Amino acid sequence: MHIRVITRGPLVCELQMNTPKANDVYAREVVMARVGHLIRRKQQEVERIARILRACFDPDQVQAPGRGQIRRIILIGPYARKNWYEDDDTINFSDYEFWIVVNHPLFKEPECWARARDVIDSELGNRCAVGLEFYSKADIRVAKAERDTFILDRIEAGITLYRASRDAPLNDRERKGARP
Repeated sequence: MHIRVITRGPLVCELQMNTPKANDVYAREVVMARVGHLIRRKQQEVERIARILRACFDPDQVQAPGRGQIRRIILIGPYARKNWYEDDDTINFSDYEFWIVVNHPLFKEPECWARARDVIDSELGNRCAVGLEFYSKADIRVAKAERDTFILDRIEAGITLYRASRDAPLNDRERKGARP
């Protein structure tokens, strides 16, 4: 905690207490802690996929009225429900399922995500299958208005790995580390 005294004129003194934000620097451990129920290797894979998605999202591929932004990355499916499986004998394993919420419907286009898919495929190969679904904020609003239980139940049961309003942006080193 930092305490700073600001004087304004000869008679007024204002005391400000600034608590540094705990999340002002990207930390892999934060994402991994959100999936702490998984084994360490799976935590690392989930964190790596989330970082690749954030670093390789390319909103410049479409012409949209505003700046592209990922609002949320949500892990759904067996890894979020804690009933994932991996059988080394038969090489059967659960797929990772990620839902990505963006700020405008145009940013759901495949062109915005081609580089992210390529990097995920090259790094994880056939170790695991990764499913990506894209939604806009408007899609989520419509789902709430229509009480679409398919979408709402999965969001509720999912684990939010990244939320723009809560989590720090990637620093340059992390952004470069996610590139092919």
